[in-house]
Amino acid sequence: MKLKSLLFIALLSITMFSCDGNDDNSSDDDFDHAAQALIDDADLIEYLQTHYLNEDDNAIWTITSDETPLSDLVEVQEVTKDDINYNLYFLKENEGVGEYPKSSDSVFVTYAGMLLDSTVFDSSSSKIWFSLTGVVDGWAYGFTNFKTGTKIINDDESFDYEDSGEGYLFIPSGLAYRNITQSIISENSPLIFKITLNDINRADHDNDGVLSSDEDIDGDGNVKNDDTDGDEIPNYLDTDDDGDEILTADELGDENNNGIADYLEAT
Repeated sequence: MKLKSLLFIALLSITMFSCDGNDDNSSDDDFDHAAQALIDDADLIEYLQTHYLNEDDNAIWTITSDETPLSDLVEVQEVTKDDINYNLYFLKENEGVGEYPKSSDSVFVTYAGMLLDSTVFDSSSSKIWFSLTGVVDGWAYGFTNFKTGTKIINDDESFDYEDSGEGYLFIPSGLAYRNITQSIISENSPLIFKITLNDINRADHDNDGVLSSDEDIDGDGNVKNDDTDGDEIPNYLDTDDDGDEILTADELGDENNNGIADYLEAT
């Protein structure tokens, strides 16, 4: 089955990328996310085994003969969130030639999102910026496997990109909207995205002189769970990371020469 005709809903686009839907677990207290992760993985594996990438149009079709299944082409990224292990699958049509983004950076992309039944729920053929801290976790982790392209400046000073990172992300619901319905995306829905990564912006969300990616203190690729002073404001949004009433921007050195930046060590 070829991808269905585009079903574009403008309000869904706002919902899709203005909130990641994963930080508030209040509605999930009685839901077994670990069991759902296993169900999603089984569904994704079945999908990957029964579909292939059509080289004529770079779209996903259902296998009808001896086509090479997606399962032979994808790679898997293991992601742990809330002590639950997820498999995020990705397929690189083109890795790209520039830089890899961090999960806290902004990305300049085109994309199309679809469900496992091939319903397209959102897309943008025009290049658009998104902060990876404000989208579903499947994007924040998945984009880190692709590189940017080369920026080409045209004679009229317009620009384009070539050799951009391009491919597909196959995201379990636990790294998307979990058991929360989002417009036509029903609860517990794995998602598929066709993506193109053109450019990135290294983010410093709180303008403290420290890149947000460098405020991932535990190195797990998630800047949202690093809170040195325990004030419930993650470091990447906190202008005083260690809570000593001295701005991070004024504590960028290592006065004690102990390998710990002053802004992480209250004095």
